[in-house]
Amino acid sequence: MSSTTLKPTREQKVYRNSTFRQAVRNSLTMAYRGLLKIKRTPEQLSDVTLQPILFTLMFTYIFGGAISGNVQNYLPVIIPGILVQTVITTSVVTGVQLREDMDKGVFDRFKSLPIARIAPLAGALLADTIRYTIATTLTFTMGYIMGYRPDGGIGFVILAGILVIVCSWAISWIFAFLGVISRTASSVQGISMIVLFPLTFLSNAFVPADTMPNFLQWFVKINPISHLVTAVRDLTNAGTIGLDFTISLIGAAVIVAIFAPITVRAYMRRA
Repeated sequence: MSSTTLKPTREQKVYRNSTFRQAVRNSLTMAYRGLLKIKRTPEQLSDVTLQPILFTLMFTYIFGGAISGNVQNYLPVIIPGILVQTVITTSVVTGVQLREDMDKGVFDRFKSLPIARIAPLAGALLADTIRYTIATTLTFTMGYIMGYRPDGGIGFVILAGILVIVCSWAISWIFAFLGVISRTASSVQGISMIVLFPLTFLSNAFVPADTMPNFLQWFVKINPISHLVTAVRDLTNAGTIGLDFTISLIGAAVIVAIFAPITVRAYMRRA
């Protein structure tokens, strides 16, 4: 009695490649849908347009003199902090809008279309990178208007912006997961803010860690937001890539490796 090994036929391989290409194409189409939503309702961008301006003005003029002696010396400290805080907070919108679309039955209508089931989810996350880019650009622009001149040069400023966008996209998978499993959009926003507020304000984004009580310093130093802020400061102010840059990228990769599969699995069960 002999045994034979079944190998995938050429047709099966072509089918899998075709399915993958279709999923990518459908995801890009859904990302374009997200951009059209922004075009038709530009008020969706109020958070990424107003928050960088208001926060930069308030924190700079309130804390600048007390922490760094004057506003000019505080700008290299606060601009990277505001950048990280603004863009990371913006990633919450991914989960909120995802939950709203599911509640409105938008995803139910997608079921009747000949598209990859994962496309609406992947497209939503991809489209939100535009929001991160807008927030990043406005934060640096506001800093420049106020007198911020990064010593690292334009190349490292762009690299810092890309780093923050990549990390925010990774974190958006967490909020996408909350959006899929939560019952209401308000619960997604509430839970997200409970998580983000301690992480952003108990970090070195606005004040140096050594000015805080000892029982808080240990948390600030291991806070992933602190690592990302330090990485951005190294890039923009010194033009260097340090350990915090590597830690931030590794952290982003770990988040995607954990939350992307479970988010997709949870979404596919409901799609």
